[in-house]
Amino acid sequence: MSIYPEYIKEIAVRKTQGLHPLPIDDDQLLAEIITLIKDTNNENRADALNFFIYNTLPGTTAAAGEKAAFLKAIIKGEETVAEISQAFAFELLSHMKGGPSVAALIDLALEDNQAVAQQAAEVLKTQVFLYEADMDRLAAAHEAGNTIATEILHSYAQAEFFTKLPEVETTIDVVTYVAGEGDISTDLLSPGNQAHSRSDRELHGKCMISEQAQKEIVALQQQHPDKRVMLIAEKGTMGVGSSRMSGVNNVALWTGKQASPYVPFVNYAPIVAGTNGISPIFLTTVDVTGGIGLDLKNWVKKLDNDGNTVVDENGDAVLEQAYSVDTGTVLTINTEEKKLYNGDQELVDIAAALTPQKLEFIKAGGSYAIVFGKKLQSFAAETLGLEMPQVFAPSKEITVENQGLTAVEKIFNKNAVGVSSNDVLHAGSDVRVKVNIVGSQDTTGLMTSQELEAMAATVISPTVDGAYQSGCHTASVWDKKAQRNIPKLMSFMNRFGLITARDPKGEYHAMTDVIHKVLNDITVDEWAIIIGGDSHTRMSKGVAFGADSGTVALALATGEASMPIPQSVKVTFKGDLKDHMDFRDVVHATQAQMLKQFGDNVFQGRVIEVHIGTLPADQAFTFTDWTAEMKAKASICISQDETLIESLEIAKSRIQIMIDKGMDNHNQVLQGLIDKANTRIKEIQSGEKPALMPDDNAKYAAEVVVDLDQIIEPMIADPDVNNDDVSKRYTHDTIRALSHYQGEKHVDLGFVGSCMVHKGDLKIIVQMLRNLEKEQGFVKFNAPLIVAAPTYNIIDELKQEGDWDILQKYSGFEFDDQSPKQNARLEYENMMYLERPGCNLCMGNQEKAAKGDTVLATSTRLFQGRVVEDSERKKGESLLASTPVVVLAAILGRTPTLDEYIKSVAGINLTQFAPPLKALKTKSNNANLLAARLKAASAQKKGQLPHVVN
Repeated sequence: MSIYPEYIKEIAVRKTQGLHPLPIDDDQLLAEIITLIKDTNNENRADALNFFIYNTLPGTTAAAGEKAAFLKAIIKGEETVAEISQAFAFELLSHMKGGPSVAALIDLALEDNQAVAQQAAEVLKTQVFLYEADMDRLAAAHEAGNTIATEILHSYAQAEFFTKLPEVETTIDVVTYVAGEGDISTDLLSPGNQAHSRSDRELHGKCMISEQAQKEIVALQQQHPDKRVMLIAEKGTMGVGSSRMSGVNNVALWTGKQASPYVPFVNYAPIVAGTNGISPIFLTTVDVTGGIGLDLKNWVKKLDNDGNTVVDENGDAVLEQAYSVDTGTVLTINTEEKKLYNGDQELVDIAAALTPQKLEFIKAGGSYAIVFGKKLQSFAAETLGLEMPQVFAPSKEITVENQGLTAVEKIFNKNAVGVSSNDVLHAGSDVRVKVNIVGSQDTTGLMTSQELEAMAATVISPTVDGAYQSGCHTASVWDKKAQRNIPKLMSFMNRFGLITARDPKGEYHAMTDVIHKVLNDITVDEWAIIIGGDSHTRMSKGVAFGADSGTVALALATGEASMPIPQSVKVTFKGDLKDHMDFRDVVHATQAQMLKQFGDNVFQGRVIEVHIGTLPADQAFTFTDWTAEMKAKASICISQDETLIESLEIAKSRIQIMIDKGMDNHNQVLQGLIDKANTRIKEIQSGEKPALMPDDNAKYAAEVVVDLDQIIEPMIADPDVNNDDVSKRYTHDTIRALSHYQGEKHVDLGFVGSCMVHKGDLKIIVQMLRNLEKEQGFVKFNAPLIVAAPTYNIIDELKQEGDWDILQKYSGFEFDDQSPKQNARLEYENMMYLERPGCNLCMGNQEKAAKGDTVLATSTRLFQGRVVEDSERKKGESLLASTPVVVLAAILGRTPTLDEYIKSVAGINLTQFAPPLKALKTKSNNANLLAARLKAASAQKKGQLPHVVN
C-alpha cells in the first residue's frame, strides 16, 4: 500500500497551520519517493526530488539508509538522475552525518575505481561520526595495503576534520532582544504543555515566548541583517529550571544558523545572555549546539559612600544599571580579546564564555563533533603507530599541593579518563569522565533518539552500567499524542539497550514511576556519575547531572561526559529539629539561611555537598532534588556507613521487583546492578572501602551551617507573583514561614506528588486522616487534593500495610491502569484524587490546575504557567510546602495557622532526620583513588569508539 498520498495529505494539513512538510525519517516513504524520481514522466517527480534532497533526516534514520544507498548507486553509475551529478551526490552524503552514509562512503573509498575512491576519501576526511565497525574496516584496509585507507587515517590522526574548518570570527555583532525581566525559565522558551511537539522542530518553534516576540525578533533581523539576535534575561538568569534542549533548539531556530541546507529546521549557534549569566544546566545545552552564553553583569549592587551595599525597606540589595542592553542595542563580542563592547566602549569581560574548549565547540558547530573527533584522532594515531599531535586545546589540569579533595573531586578523579597528570585533580580541571548510569525521560526521549540517530549511534556503550527510559512525564493522560509518541520511543530505546518503562512487546506491566526515583534506585555506588535528561537528575547516591537530550545521547553512545570539575559548597547541620517539623522544611530553611548568611546565592553553579548522614537515599533525595531550585549544578549526599548500606539494600529490593516484572534485558543489566550493590555492601562492611567522605583538608567555595533550632514552623516557597520588582517573581528564593499567611490565604487546590515525595509522605497523609477522623469524624475537603505516588512500589507497600484503604476511602477518583484517562481533567471537585504514579501536575504538560488558582504543592516548580496559568481575574500561583501543610490546607481550603498545623501532626513521626553525631570526613589518601582512575581509563580505552550493530 502506497503511503506517499498520505504524506501529501499531511502536507496539506500542515500548510493550513503555517508549517512546511514534516521531515522524512521513514524508509518506506523514501523508497516510494525514489521510485517517483526514477520515473521521469511522473507528475510528482519534482516534489519527490525536492523531498529527497532537502527534506530527509540524516544519521541512522531508516530513511537515511535508503538515501545513502541511492546516492551510492548514482555515484557508481548504477542509477542516473539528471539533477544529481556524481559530485552533488558526494555533497549530499557529506551532510548525512554518519551511519549508512559513512558505510557507503567507505564502500566507495575502498572501490577499485580510483577516481571515485579519491572523491569518497576527501568526503570521509570531513566526517567525525565514525564508530567501531567503520574504523575496523579502515584499519583492516590499511593493514592490507590500501593507500586510500591509509591516507584517510593519516588525515584523522592530524584531525583535519577540525583544523580545516573556518576559524571563529574575531568579532560577532549582535543586536539585543530582552526576552523577559528576572529569571527566564526554560518553560518560556519551550513550554512543558507543548512537550508532545518537541521532536517536530518547526511546530515546536512556534511556542517560543509568544507570537508577538517572534515577530519582534524577525523585525530585528530585518533591521540588522548582518547581525545576530542575542536573547537576554534582564536582571536575571537565563534558562533556569531545566536543560531543555528544545528550548535551545527554539532559540537557535529563530536566531541561529542553519546547520545544513539539506536538513530542515536544524539550527545551531544561538547566543543567549543574562544579567546573572546562564543557568549551569542550560549552559551545557548551549555548548552542545555551538552557542555562546554570556554573563552580562549589567546590573550591580549600589554602594554608599563607605562602600556598603544599599538595601531597600525589605533588606534586599538595591541594584543600579552598569550599562544598557535594551532591545535593539547593538553590541560586539570580541572572541580574541574575550570582551563585550558597545562600539569602542568595553562593557564586560566574557572570558568564561570563550574558553579554548568553548571556542572549539563554536568552531565545530557543537560539542558532539569535538567529543567524537578526539576519539577518532586517538584511534587513527594508535592504528598508525603515530604520536598524536596536539590539535585540540589541552585540558586544564589543576593540582593544589597539600589540599585534600571534596566528595565531587574524589568522584571525578576516580572516573576520569584521558588524564595526562599522575596527580589528583582539583576543581576547575577539565576532564572526561566515565558515566555509570544514564536516564532518558519521555518528553525529551524522542529528541534523544533523534540525537542518537544524528550521531549515527545504534547501541548503548558497553561501559555504561545501566540506563533507563521513563514513562512518567506522560503518565497522567494516555491521550492520542502519548499513544502516538511513547510506543515509538520505547521501542527505539529498548532496541538501543535501555531498560524501558513500557515493554514494546507488551509482556510486562507499564511502569510510569518518576524517573528520578528509578535512577536513585538503580544507582548502586556512591562513587557513580549519573547523567539524566531532566534537571532533577540529582541522586542521593553518587553525583548526578541533569542534562539536555543531546548530552544524554552522547553519554549513551560513548559512556562518557566532559566537563570541568565543579566547585563545592559544604552544607552541615547543628541543633535539634522540632518534632512538628518535616524534612521539607529543613530543605527550604537551608536556602533561606544561606541567602541570609551570604546575601548572594553561593549555591549557583556549584555542587552542594550535603552532610545528611542519617537519612536513607529515598528520603535524602528530597534535599538533593531541591538543589535544582537552588540553582546548584549538582549535589552529593554524604552518608554514614550503616545508612549507605540501608540505602543499597533498599535499592536492591527495588531492582529485584523490576527483574520480577520481566524488565531486565538479554544483557541482564538489572542483575548486574544487584551484583554491584552486593559488592559495594561487602566493601563497606569489611572496612575495605568505607562510604565516600571528603578529606578533612578539602577546600570549599563556601560552607553553610544550617541551624535546626531556628526552624520553628513550616517553610513555604512563594512565587511572590505580585512583587513590584518583576525580577523577584517566580525565583524559588522567597521562603516564608507559615505564620506569614496568618491562616487566611485561600487555597484552591493541593497537590502531593512529584519526585520530592517518598513513601513516608503517603504515610503522613494516612496518619493525618486518621488523626482528624478521631477528632471530628469523617474528614471533609474544602479544596481538591491530588495525590500521585511517585512509584508503584509505594502503592504496593501501602496496600500490604493496610494504608491504601484509607486513601481509597477519601478518594473520589482512583486511577485504573486497565482504563487510563484519555483526556486531561479540566475541573476538580473538593475531594481526593488518587492519580497514576508519575509527574502529574508538576510537569504541567498534560494536566494543570484551573487558571488563576492558588495551588499549594509538594512539587518543585513554581514558574509562571507551569502548574497553573494566569486568568483574567488573577495570577495563578503555585506555592511549595511539605506534605502535612498541603494536606491540611486542602482540608481547610486555606493555609492553616501554626496551632492548627501542630495539632494535626501530633504523634506523627514526620522525619527520621537528625544531624550526624560526628563529622563526616576522612584523612587524605590518594593512592587508591589514582589506581581506580587508571582502571577506569583502561576499561574505557578498550571501547574508545562506541559499538554499532551492523
